[in-house]
This record gives sequence, structure tokens and C-alpha cells, in this order.
Amino acid sequence: MPADMEKRPPLKLVSGMPILGPFAENWENVVQFQAKADDLLISTYPKSGTTWVSKIVDLIRNGGDTEESQNKAIFERVPFLECAGPSMPSGTELLDKLDFPRVIKTHLPVSVLPVSFWEKNCKVIYVARNAKDVAVSYYHFYRMAYGHPEPGTWDEFLNSFMEGKVAFGSWSSHVKGWWKMRQQRDILYLFYEDMQEDPRREIEKVMTFLGKDLSDEVLEKIHQNSSFQAMKNNPMSNYSTFPYMDHSISPFMRKGICGDWKNQFTVSQNEIFDEYYRREMSDTDLSFRM
Repeated sequence: MPADMEKRPPLKLVSGMPILGPFAENWENVVQFQAKADDLLISTYPKSGTTWVSKIVDLIRNGGDTEESQNKAIFERVPFLECAGPSMPSGTELLDKLDFPRVIKTHLPVSVLPVSFWEKNCKVIYVARNAKDVAVSYYHFYRMAYGHPEPGTWDEFLNSFMEGKVAFGSWSSHVKGWWKMRQQRDILYLFYEDMQEDPRREIEKVMTFLGKDLSDEVLEKIHQNSSFQAMKNNPMSNYSTFPYMDHSISPFMRKGICGDWKNQFTVSQNEIFDEYYRREMSDTDLSFRM
């Protein structure tokens, strides 16, 4: 573990949202961030396919040029807006140095997104994933990523997740907020489960949304290069070069499947979670495949 991250920092509240301690320290720069009209925002709740869709977007924008996308790690090509930490450039610093048009990653809910994104009518791609798989993936991510507090036991973490006491707050508020916003803004709302079921179909949706027209051959190349296995084996997309993560505890790209929650939830946890899910999703037409 890097010397300056020996102690896992506690979460802090900004604008009513729990966020990683180092991120909170850079919050003013996030709030004041100036988006440009041709910026593309990729938004997700954590562990919902952010890196996957970032890779797809990067390849589409490069016309399938895999060599170009290998020039820098994905977290440098698609900087994480609110990211900050000791001895590393913040997301806002990276973005200020990036050529336009930029692709920007965020985990922020609709309610705290910097207003400049709305003022400039930026296009947004949102990816949502079913809550049970998110909870499991997030738990393992907490274990390996030192910027997060100790997750505690799986049972403790699951309770924190349901209470919205994890980084970036409530899953249900996040997915519902962006779902509602899609009726007012230029938002492509994708589902992780659909991407799993037919990646090629979802890649074509992204291509159309970005106003691109690529050949079948190029689309297939993008499909192959953005597969889970290809990305897991690629140091430019598997976060093996990113500080503050211990991949020996759990790899950043762990399984990338649907339904892994069945290997983690007990019967009783599943019953409690189903009740939480019914309660939280009773006021929306948004639904998920578990």
C-alpha cells in the first residue's frame, strides 16, 4: 500500500452525499467545473459497467483504432471528474489538460452534477446495473481499493448499501434520478444486462447516439476489443497501473457477469434485500433483470 494511503480515510458528506475523503477535499473544483457543449459524459453508479462503456466510446470515437486507444490508460483517456487523491492529478486537473472534445466519467447523481453540464446541454450515456450484482461487486471493490473505508463483513456492507451509506450514496436514488432526467435531456440510458446479452447491439446504439457510422467490420473489432476478457487482459483498461488498489485482494475486473449475487447472498439476506428493492422502486417504471 502506498505510504500516503496507510489509513483508509472515512467517507465525508458533500451536498448531502457520502463521498471518499480525498474526493471531498477537491469538491470545490468539481462544483465549479466548466463543461463544454461537445463534452460527452459517461455516468453510472459505481460498479455498473463504467470502464466497459468508456472503452466502447473511446474505440467508436477512434473509428476502431485499437493502437490509438492503447496510448494511455482508460482512466487517462476518460478522466474521472470527481477523482482526487494524494500524489496524483485530480480528475478536474486531467480534464483541463485534455484536448476537446472530451469524454468524462462520473459517478455523481443527477442532484449534484455540476450545473455547467446542463447549461451546455452535454450528451450523457448512463449505464444502470441490477442492485444485487452492484452490491456484490462494490463490496469486493471496497476490499481492494484503499481510498474506501473498510467494508466490514459482507452482511455489514450490504446493510450500508441498502441505507445509502456507501460512496455516492443510494443506488436507487441514483438510477431513478437519471431515469427521470432522460425525459428532459439528451441521455442514452443503457442497461448492463442488455450489454451482456447482446454487446454488438448495444455498441450500435452508442455509435448512433454519437452520430457515427462505422462498418460492420469496425463494429466487430470494437466488440472484440471491448469484451470482458480482452479488457481484463489489457493493462490499459484493467486498472493494474492505477495507484491505491490491491489486485491480489480482488481484481478490479473481477467477473463481469450477471447473477453473481446468487453466490454471495444468503437466503435471509436475499429476502431482506427484495423487501428493500420493492420499497425503493415502488414509485418508478424503471425495472431490472436480476
